Parts: sequence; structure tokens; C-alpha cells
Amino acid sequence: MAAPDIPALLASLPARLAHVVRDGAARAPRAPALRENGSDIDYGTLWQAIEAAAARLRALGVRPGDRLMVVGENCANQVALVFAAGLWDAWIVNVNARLSAREIDSIRDHCGARRVICTLCASPDAAAHGERMEAVCHAGPFGDWLESPLDEACAPEPVHADGAVQPAALIYTTGTTGQPKGVMLSHRSLLFVAAVSSRLRGLTPADRAYGVLPISHVYGLASVMLGTLYAGACLVLASRFTATGLLRALDEDRLTILQGVPAMYARLLELAGDGAAPLPNRLRFAYAGGSPLPPSLKAPAERLLGVALHNGYGMTESGPTISQTDLAAPRADTSVGRPIPGVAVRIVDAGGVDVAPGDAGELWVRGPNVMLGYYRDPVQTAAALRPGGWLVTGDMARQEADGALFIVGRAKELIIRSGFNVYPLEVESVLNAHPAVTQSAVVGRAAADGNEEVIAYVELDPARHATVEELHAWAARQLAPYKCPALIVVLAALPAAATGKILKGRLRDLAGAAQHP
Repeated sequence: MAAPDIPALLASLPARLAHVVRDGAARAPRAPALRENGSDIDYGTLWQAIEAAAARLRALGVRPGDRLMVVGENCANQVALVFAAGLWDAWIVNVNARLSAREIDSIRDHCGARRVICTLCASPDAAAHGERMEAVCHAGPFGDWLESPLDEACAPEPVHADGAVQPAALIYTTGTTGQPKGVMLSHRSLLFVAAVSSRLRGLTPADRAYGVLPISHVYGLASVMLGTLYAGACLVLASRFTATGLLRALDEDRLTILQGVPAMYARLLELAGDGAAPLPNRLRFAYAGGSPLPPSLKAPAERLLGVALHNGYGMTESGPTISQTDLAAPRADTSVGRPIPGVAVRIVDAGGVDVAPGDAGELWVRGPNVMLGYYRDPVQTAAALRPGGWLVTGDMARQEADGALFIVGRAKELIIRSGFNVYPLEVESVLNAHPAVTQSAVVGRAAADGNEEVIAYVELDPARHATVEELHAWAARQLAPYKCPALIVVLAALPAAATGKILKGRLRDLAGAAQHP
């Protein structure tokens, strides 16, 4: 598919997120926009629900510039509230209900939410949070939700007519500092990603995309939900991922698009078992993002699904998409593809100087997708956004002559062992290639001699068996001695966010508390 004309595309973007549904309702009001629990919700009905939800927000005292926090899991009410908030120029703060009470309260206090709404239709956890907040039940357009008391201390932020400046969403990242960090994304940044992603993937109104990635996460919000609705297609909502649920959706909901994280495909392969025949489906393509996609997972997933499993890369601060592989030219390697049209990249050394072509360095990106900054955190904003509009990703990458990017690790996760650099991703790729390993995560741990040790945590396929000794031998055959893990720990499940992203901060804490081998 031809790359879009970026200046023309930017000029064509609507001013607010909600106008995507408004325009879809004007074009084809009876076309399905959402599918929930086996029933379709058309664009006309969804637009009416958005207008009704916006009116309810006004009645609740939510003002332009206020922050509206929505606690829940993927459901039609959550979708309506995302658009309703932006239609009224409030900022949506989507939070996954599976977070703890402490985490929920920390985000609420940091963003200064005017109101908190807990959606009930798909999340018992949201109901528990609402009850704890003494929220009152209200009949939303697609089922009941709970409305918290008004926060009188909330002060509205300035409102801008320009969608490139007006924040649409405040998304909190799963950082390692323990402090909430809210990423401000504008209407234009999110719509830019939705438009470019949907056009590069050739989405049409006939497509049906799987909406299981949490809308509280930027991947589920921008690339999946907004990208699908921007194209006039149908989003099949699922509140939580299960492999059996995906199998059912492939069959009953006639999915044509599957976007997920590598852990989803690993679970599907576990369910199907060795030597499973290709699944009957209507998929045009499948994508993976959110964490590295090892070849040992990519190839069997492609055989099972019968389509290429494409790779991509992004981060919350870039709304999220930075690069993706070409639909027309599937790759067999670990590349995350070329930068999407409109996004420029640099690969620099520690001093911010461009490295030689093909060398690894820190990846910087620039484009309409880049965040406005971190809310109420000018220090971290200044560290992440450099002169010229460059965003410091914190990821180490290299770029081949054809423009393809390869992510080699996180700059802050670099392990220095005996004076050598060890990138956890390389070690993880080797471990993940073992037939018994579902996924792995590698962290560094300070040693008594001032050196760093390589510590690996692995999750095994329940249908296979491998000892720790076998895994050590496997690594030793493929890695230099200084890269080999000093300790391999088998866990029943690696700690992960709702998106499937492995929470390495918890593993570092676990490694630090463990005894030295």
C-alpha cells in the first residue's frame, strides 16, 4: 500500500477524537462499530451514546480542562466515555481496574480527577473500586456505571481549539520508580497514529478487529480502537484475554484483524499443542507489539494462524507507533520494521551524536505522534523531550541500510559484566528459542565484587519439561560466557501488566532480595 501524503493527512484529521465516530455515523449509521457479547452496536447508536455520555458529564460538573478518570476493562461504556470526555474537552484518564487500590488512588491523586467513573459491565474489579470510593450507580448507555463524588479541589487546565495542542488522554506508564508518570497525548497525536496505522494496514469497513488489548493502554487505545473506528470497521470487544476466548472470536466473530502482544500468541500455541493443524479463520494479517517478538514464537504462530505475524515498535510517549513491518513484505527476522511515514529517527551515542550507520545506539524519534510531555513533571519532560522535537526513547537500536530498525535493549537495562555490555534482549532471545520456554526476562543484579550478574527468569510451557541445568547448557552453547545467566529461576508466571508487558521492576526487586548463587 502506498504511503500516505503526511501533510495532506494531517490537514484532514478531525479536531477531536469523537469526530471519528460522528463522521462514521454520518457516512454509514447502520454499519457495526462495536461488537460486545455477541451483539453489534452500529455507528449511529454509538454516536448517540457519546452525546448522551457527554451530557451526563456536564450534569456531573465535569468541565472543559478537567480530568475524567475511568476505571474499568474493555466495554462499550468505556469506549463511549473516551469520546464523550474529548467532545467536552475534558481529558480522559483510562485506568485498568485490575490495578490495586493503592495504584488507583495514586493516579487519581496525581491527575486531580474531577470525577471517577467505574464501568460495571465487564469488570467486577471496577465495581469493587467504585464501592470503595462510595460511588453512586447510574444507568449508562450500555449498562450501569458508578460515579464518584465530585472533587471540588480539581482545577481545570487551559483548553485549546487546536487538536495538536489540546490533550485528549493522560496515560500512566508502568514505570520502575514507583511514582505515577502521566503521558499527555493530544487529539492530533492519537488521530495521526490511528490514521497512518489503519491506512498502512489497508483497513476497510468490512474488517473486524479484536479489541482485547486494554483501552487503558495506548496500544489498545490508539492503534486498535481508534485505528479500527477511523477506518469505519468493527471492533470486537473483549474485557480480558484467554486463548479459548480468542479461538471463539476467530470463529464466531469472524475476525479479520488480530493485534496483540507476544504473550497472547504464546498462550494460543500452548492451547493448540504441538503439531496442531492451522486454525480455520478469516484473518488478513496479525500483528504483535508491546514486547520483543522472538523468532521461536513468530514462526509457529504463523503456521497456526496461516498468515504472517508482523512486528512493530512503539511506546506510550509516542502515541504509540514508531515503526512496523510492511504488510506486503513480511520479514523472518526480529526487525520491528521501518519508521512509519511522518516519523523521523536518530540513533545516537551517550553524547547525543549520531552513530555510524549500522551501529547500535539510543533511539530518538520525532513526529506528530510525540507526547506533549509528562503531566505536572517538567523535570522528566525536559529529560525526555530534546531541542528540535526529539523524543528520547531510552531504547537501544540499530538501523540497517533499508531503514529497518532492530531493538537491541533498553539503555537503562544494560548490564555491564566484566567490562562487557550485555543486552538483556539478546539473552532473552536465546532462552525463548528453547522449546520448553514460553517467555523469559533478564535483569541485572549487583554482585559483591562491584560487578553485575545476569539473572534470568523463565516461564515454561506446561506441556513440556526442562530443568534449570538444561537451560544453562542451552545458553552456554549460544552465548559468550560473560552473557550467560549466573542464575536461572523458573516462575509459574512472569509478573505482567494487563497488556502482557513483563514488569521487570518487580523482577529486579526479586533478584535483589535473593541470595547470591
